Amino acid sequence: MNLNPIVLSIPIFFILIGIELVVERLSHRKLYRLPDAIANLSCGITSQLSGLFMRVFAIGVYEVLYASFAFFTWDKTWVYWLVLFLLVDLAYYWAHRMSHEINLFWGGHVVHHQSEEYNLSVALRQSSFQVIWTFAFSLPIAFLGFDTLDFALISALNTLYQFWIHTETINKMGWFEYIFNTPSHHRVHHGRNPKYIDKNHAGSLIIWDKMFGTFQAEEERPTYGITRPVNSWNPVWANFSHYSEMVKELKLIPTWADKIRYLFKKPGWLPESMGGYRPAPEVDKNTYRKYDPSYPVRLNYYVLFQYIICLGVTAFFLFKQRDFSMSGKAIAATLISMWVVDCGVLFEQKNWVRYAEWIRIILFTVLATGLAYWWQLPVYFYAAGALYGFASALWFYFLAIPDEKMVVS
Repeated sequence: MNLNPIVLSIPIFFILIGIELVVERLSHRKLYRLPDAIANLSCGITSQLSGLFMRVFAIGVYEVLYASFAFFTWDKTWVYWLVLFLLVDLAYYWAHRMSHEINLFWGGHVVHHQSEEYNLSVALRQSSFQVIWTFAFSLPIAFLGFDTLDFALISALNTLYQFWIHTETINKMGWFEYIFNTPSHHRVHHGRNPKYIDKNHAGSLIIWDKMFGTFQAEEERPTYGITRPVNSWNPVWANFSHYSEMVKELKLIPTWADKIRYLFKKPGWLPESMGGYRPAPEVDKNTYRKYDPSYPVRLNYYVLFQYIICLGVTAFFLFKQRDFSMSGKAIAATLISMWVVDCGVLFEQKNWVRYAEWIRIILFTVLATGLAYWWQLPVYFYAAGALYGFASALWFYFLAIPDEKMVVS
């Protein structure tokens, strides 16, 4: 059984998202767009899939340092847990802050800020690469003698706390705002308005921002997203888009010294010879438009059907991943990644996704029936796999893609 609290909390996430959707309907507010919500969830899925490989390395390094170099031993009293909670939250603050202030690290965090909406699905929009740049900020905790499993547990709980603050349905919260991170504080953090950028990096406690000079109270409601929108529902491209831009700009920077500076300066930095630092522009609410490509309404039903099946398969895989070999994990992660990419890009109506979706339907059908045979499952599993493939192919052919020409990628 996978005891990762984040994986175990998946049903709670969807219950709360469902409640927020009910609030949206009753309050007549537009909080969700289906393509955006699916892109958010897809980034969460790809993050969990990559985490099966990357987090093993990060926790492994922590365990080596704890087991071999810890300076202290602790009795596990309430003091131990309180100090560990404060240290984890402080390490998160600095890792998060540096993810905004170092260009290379920003590429591993930008995914979380790309959505132009602000709802609970955005909390699940996580990067596949952030752990590469941020895990080292927590390593001093190992030297201080805090057990690896205890550290992993408190870190996961710190992440879980931040789920509920991604909502516009909760306003200011009185005295609670002085100590803890709240929806109001975190809305500021997701704003692309210049006065809100790089503010409120807190995990659970807002006190760190107040101590280190990065606090900003919410005034007007922010405009959400990043200053150079990704303009795509593709979760894989979301993870690579910033690095693609970095490669283009690195080619234009003439000296190696400035190339190195570019990696570690703030996002937007260029050498003076190329115009210098580019601050975030003001948001003109009269001209600002969210990314919103047109697509046939009936495509919603096809993608929603596919995505519900995909979520079920992903949840099964994450709960059972310890039973898979490393190669089995890689194959499953690749197939699920193809699935979520297709679900997102279908909304963009790009030509290549037509062929990619046919390939995915065939692969999944063959794999599902093949695994049923390999595991000697009852005959209705074969029937379910075949029925899925037939229904998906028929629906995709007749309903999902209209006859009119799709937009060329």
